[in-house]
Amino acid sequence: MRIAYIATGAAGMVCGTCIHDNTLAAALIKLGHEVALIPTYTPLRTDEENVSLNRVFMGGLNIYLQEKFNFFRHTPAFIDNLLNSARLLNRLSKFSGSTKASELGEMTVSVLQGANGRQRKELLKLVEWLKNEYKPDIVQLNHSLLLGFAAELKAQLGAPVVCGVQGEDLFLDDLVEPHKTAAFDLIKEKVNDVDAIIATSDYYSNYMAGYLSAKPAKMTTVHLGINTEDYVNQTRRPQQDEVIIGYLGRLCPEKGLRLLLQAFRQIRQKHGAKVRLQIAGYMSLKDKSFYESCRQNVQEWGISAAVDFLGEVNRAEKVDFLKRIDIFSAPTIYKESKGLSILEALANGVPVAQPRHGLFPEIIAKTGGGLLFEPESVNSLAKALNILIEDAPKRRQLGEAGRKAVLRDFTAEKMARATTAVYEKCLQSRNTAPNLVSKG
Repeated sequence: MRIAYIATGAAGMVCGTCIHDNTLAAALIKLGHEVALIPTYTPLRTDEENVSLNRVFMGGLNIYLQEKFNFFRHTPAFIDNLLNSARLLNRLSKFSGSTKASELGEMTVSVLQGANGRQRKELLKLVEWLKNEYKPDIVQLNHSLLLGFAAELKAQLGAPVVCGVQGEDLFLDDLVEPHKTAAFDLIKEKVNDVDAIIATSDYYSNYMAGYLSAKPAKMTTVHLGINTEDYVNQTRRPQQDEVIIGYLGRLCPEKGLRLLLQAFRQIRQKHGAKVRLQIAGYMSLKDKSFYESCRQNVQEWGISAAVDFLGEVNRAEKVDFLKRIDIFSAPTIYKESKGLSILEALANGVPVAQPRHGLFPEIIAKTGGGLLFEPESVNSLAKALNILIEDAPKRRQLGEAGRKAVLRDFTAEKMARATTAVYEKCLQSRNTAPNLVSKG
């Protein structure tokens, strides 16, 4: 099967969506499929081998200029190629981390308008390349903010189009009027242009069916999968008196970092030198002041000697980090749709403490690998962490149960096989439908 997987880059940010898309594409390739992982806006960034194309369609700078200035909607190809340069976009990405969803409403609406939007020229270039050069059997859009592409893709390629959903509700909820309503109206209209919608959990499938006004029959769950090669033969550090709690994720308010620090303050008062907190992850420019305030809190609370801020980690450093910690928590304020770091922790036999919302109850139920606490409650989080700190046999029991479940049920290969089944069903439906558009 020849698959065109259209994915949006995250402006140089270490992004769970980019990691998921790259992992899935690589796993599909291992199954024998041909996959073009096509970056849009910016290059994709992942901590594994990057299998995406070494070019960017609909470069973020280009489509922004086309949104703002009519001149750039008619520029010749050599200017567009320069503006879409992966090297240029990578250089600019360090300055784009401060962009907020609320500032992108007008362009979001325009992109959702597809061939009728201000980025028509760039969309048609992508469609032309797919039609004349790649000729896919099926196309996947990585999230619903690209639904404006679907009608043109189907009309020109005669191939089914599948759409993923991966947390874009957070972006849409942050838009301001009148663009928020306009974006929702377009999404609800254009969701009918795709053949299937793939969600990352049963929770998110049910939620997004209502959010997008999509028919439940169109929704399919394909559970997340991770590459487990680095974890299968993982040797954990010997049991020690000191218990290390770990956090891995973006250093931002919505990921619950301050909540974890507040809970750790309570825990430190109770257990003293027995506990330690290690924090790793990516920080964007817009979150720098939040990060600095967290470090200031740690100083003011007198716990700086027990808190390690490790910064961004690469793949090898992440593996070492997960091998070293005893408990993991990423207590998000919002309702998470993916939770890749939770699966990675469990794959290492590390029990987790997560809020009772989003897909976390589903992951805990399916893996038996941790405890749930009441969302946004410092006391409830501290209580869950204390249980794990004080009961080493329970830690080992939950960690081992989680490890076995992830290595069995949440692998990249299993995710790829389930995704292939969705593609095959769409192709079968298309082949048996009347009045098919034949592919050239």
